[in-house]
Amino acid sequence: MSEDVEAWAGGLDGLFGLVAGRFFRAEPRRRAWAYVRGLLAPLAGKNGWTLAEVAGDATPDGMQRLLNAATWDADGVRDDVRDYVVEHLGEPGGVLIVDETGFLKKGTKSAGVQRQYSGTAGRVENCQLGVFLAYATGKGRTLIDRELYLPKSWTGDRERCREAAVPDEIEFATKTALAKDMLGRALDAGVPAAFVTADEAYGQDYKFRSWCEQRRIGYVVAVPRSQTIPLSIDGDLAQMTGSRRADDLVAR
Repeated sequence: MSEDVEAWAGGLDGLFGLVAGRFFRAEPRRRAWAYVRGLLAPLAGKNGWTLAEVAGDATPDGMQRLLNAATWDADGVRDDVRDYVVEHLGEPGGVLIVDETGFLKKGTKSAGVQRQYSGTAGRVENCQLGVFLAYATGKGRTLIDRELYLPKSWTGDRERCREAAVPDEIEFATKTALAKDMLGRALDAGVPAAFVTADEAYGQDYKFRSWCEQRRIGYVVAVPRSQTIPLSIDGDLAQMTGSRRADDLVAR
């Protein structure tokens, strides 16, 4: 194990002390500690086999069981980690960053998988999509929340959902709605932030922008050039009325 990973060990011990109560048995708690330690290790590739080897296991069965079958409070761990992040990185001028990424898949059994656009691949691929929330300040940056996007092809097929262990109460939600859920959790938990930022997939949705205004948090978002922008009666554009396309305003 490298010196860098060893230096992290003390911090990991402290962090896992915070989340220990979220694991109902000692075995998955120890396994989770070994899993994270493996993710920090300087491995050429990180998968069940390589993480198991770092943990001293002969097979990846234990790591796979942690992710597929072990009982633990994943959302509780998320909340504990978020509080840990605020303690160490929190600043009033913090930024909440919404973005999504794709996970390429070959089969059809993984929850949420279908042919859809993946920014990771830059094209339509068979993949899962996750929506993520990151937090950034002058002290550092990290992820603090996540949601799996379930297309209608999944939520409309409850038997398929059950086979993939998707709870019956999970209904279809757009990626923008998932982003608002995560932002709401962060703000309700008191994460200090001055504004939200996101790309045009979220910025072009007026409901997303309106939600930020209702929560009284600023936002800096990308919009497509065809986006219609309502005009203020103040400032240099006072002579203009109604609304204009974003590219028209930029040209002016």
